[in-house]
Amino acid sequence: MISKFEGIIITETPYGDHSKIINVLTKEKGLIGIMCHNAKSIKSPLRTKTLKFTYAYFHIRYNENKLSTLIDVDIINNLSNIKEDITLISYMSYLTDLTYQVIKQNNDPNIYDIFKNTILKINDKQNPQILTNILELKYLEYLGVGLNLDSCIKCGNKTKIVTLDPDEGGFICQDCYTNEKLISPKAIKLIRMYYLIDISTITDIKISKDVSEEINYFLNKYYDRYTGLYLKSKDFLHKINNLN
Repeated sequence: MISKFEGIIITETPYGDHSKIINVLTKEKGLIGIMCHNAKSIKSPLRTKTLKFTYAYFHIRYNENKLSTLIDVDIINNLSNIKEDITLISYMSYLTDLTYQVIKQNNDPNIYDIFKNTILKINDKQNPQILTNILELKYLEYLGVGLNLDSCIKCGNKTKIVTLDPDEGGFICQDCYTNEKLISPKAIKLIRMYYLIDISTITDIKISKDVSEEINYFLNKYYDRYTGLYLKSKDFLHKINNLN
């Protein structure tokens, strides 16, 4: 029996001289490992359809807990704007690697929607750093290291919030503040909005570069402090952004 799944290829691994194994992230089944016979052959119609980052419908002979077998692929969106821009490719690589690590720890189907909607918005040429930060913030919950965005992490006070500290893991109020790095009220407000917003509804978010960098700095520090993840693609993304 042939099954059809919407998904995105997040890894591909050569298998022999002519075949490959792909990992496809789907909403229904999480990660599906798929054997693609002869997909590396020059004449194979599946050659270009089984590349990493392909967003498509995959027709497969599905085997739960074993390798499935690819029958055909129907492209949904070739993400051409991303693939033509080295900076956007760098974002895509990082988001894909991060998603792979998150899905290995938590197979929640919402992860697929967050990832898919983020890359589609980036392909629509919306701000990739803002979208990446929104995704990073939403993923914290699935990694088990969510932020406290309701009250002061030290005393529980819901008022007089003066900063958001990556080491403490949440808001710091005026009474508990010592020498933590200050984050602007605008950045604090946006971080809360990032956590709540539905990515699929975003049409345009305009944020000053300074505030965007504040948020990016905070999330980088928080990920380093709490997630234990080290991704080479993130280092490469930082290098690309520093060149721009």
